[in-house]
Amino acid sequence: MESTTEITLSEAQAQVDQWIKTVGVRYFNELTNMTILMEEVGELARIMSRTYGEQSFKESDKGKDLGDEMADVLWVLICLANQTGVDLTEAMKKNFEKKNIRDINRHRDNQKLK
Repeated sequence: MESTTEITLSEAQAQVDQWIKTVGVRYFNELTNMTILMEEVGELARIMSRTYGEQSFKESDKGKDLGDEMADVLWVLICLANQTGVDLTEAMKKNFEKKNIRDINRHRDNQKLK
């Protein structure tokens, strides 16, 4: 797979699918991938809490890359999208539309954010 400076959600979905079907052999089932997603989110949370929170780094935490942890979360989420037939590009477009309608004034009017 070629490395480009930018990648669309559609390209990411296609590249993950190609990798899974060649190098990865096959997708884990959906429930296994959901559990793996939670594991990856936990690893991301651990690095966040140590980098931006009050916890100190353990020896095993050192050298972990925040971007790599985020990419691991995204990878498994893309796997789940591929397995369940979700087009993430379309899902994001619809999500932006929903937020733009529902939240048009919500945050601007939130006194806690002033």
